[in-house]
Amino acid sequence: MVARREGHRRIDGRPGRSTGSRRWPRYAWWFLSGAVLVALATTAVVRRSEVAGAVRLLADVDPPVLAAGAVCEAASLLCFAGVWRWLLNAGGAGWPLRRTAALTLGANAVAGVLPGGAVLATAWAYRQLRRRAVGPELAAAVLAVAGALSALGLGVLMTVALLASGSSARIVGFWTMSVFLVALVSVGAGAALVRRSKTVRRRLCRLWAGATRDSGWARDLGAAAAGVAEQAQHLDRRPRAWMSPAAQALLNWVFDLACLVLCMRALHIAVPWPGVLGAYVLTQIPASLRLTPGNIGVIEAGMAALLSAYGVPAHQALAAALLYRAVSYWAVQPIGWCCCAVVSLHGRHR
Repeated sequence: MVARREGHRRIDGRPGRSTGSRRWPRYAWWFLSGAVLVALATTAVVRRSEVAGAVRLLADVDPPVLAAGAVCEAASLLCFAGVWRWLLNAGGAGWPLRRTAALTLGANAVAGVLPGGAVLATAWAYRQLRRRAVGPELAAAVLAVAGALSALGLGVLMTVALLASGSSARIVGFWTMSVFLVALVSVGAGAALVRRSKTVRRRLCRLWAGATRDSGWARDLGAAAAGVAEQAQHLDRRPRAWMSPAAQALLNWVFDLACLVLCMRALHIAVPWPGVLGAYVLTQIPASLRLTPGNIGVIEAGMAALLSAYGVPAHQALAAALLYRAVSYWAVQPIGWCCCAVVSLHGRHR
């Protein structure tokens, strides 16, 4: 039973902050999700002929090609688990691939359904790592570095999509890559300066201490960030060794893209290169917003619209998006929640 919340007064007589105003942030995501789903359902009713055509296409799927798409999706998930495994092993934890795969699948299931899933999945994965004797700095460093490598892999794929999309897009890709390289060099030079100069570190510590003098949480955040950065720095000092997790993070996206391509081939749809690459990369932008539980409807509509913009007939684009989501999301969710339950129960026993 949900108790009714009302404004209250503090003990010292001053009026307290009304807790009723907190309801909107709590339920805003649900209101927004409902509005998006209603809009998508309305669009489906208005364009029901295209939906019917997509359903007819789905009934004539090629099973061997679809099975190949499922294998590519499994390889994508294993590559992401491999990034976590490499980071844990570099930190001295020594995890096997099956354990990291179960952990990443469970985190993926949590992130794909619940509101604020990315935050909850990160907290759940951190708790499971801590229960298995992984230090707090190493656990936080693994989560942070794995996310950074995944974003870097998507950035590389996005750059390839821009360069392959035409002359105007090549110009955009060139400037995007130039800005990225300048930022990367600047960050690297700053990190090297901080690492080698005690004077710079001392001055930065003084500046941070002065800026957070009246804020305890900011001081704690700075100390935690410093511990995570130090742990990440000591994972492996050899630049060549980082090629393995970076390649696995990139292959995570490449195999997922291959799953989309094979789903199109399973429906006997001509693949518009490089349009399918651009559609896939651009779909990841609304996917990161998580407007609905599991991005249900958002990814399907966005991918179908983008594929249609690149020349795929509307009913074929919708069928491809639905089949891709069936393989990459709906088929993975039950496995992920089983892994989540097993990992959670095993962690409590430990």
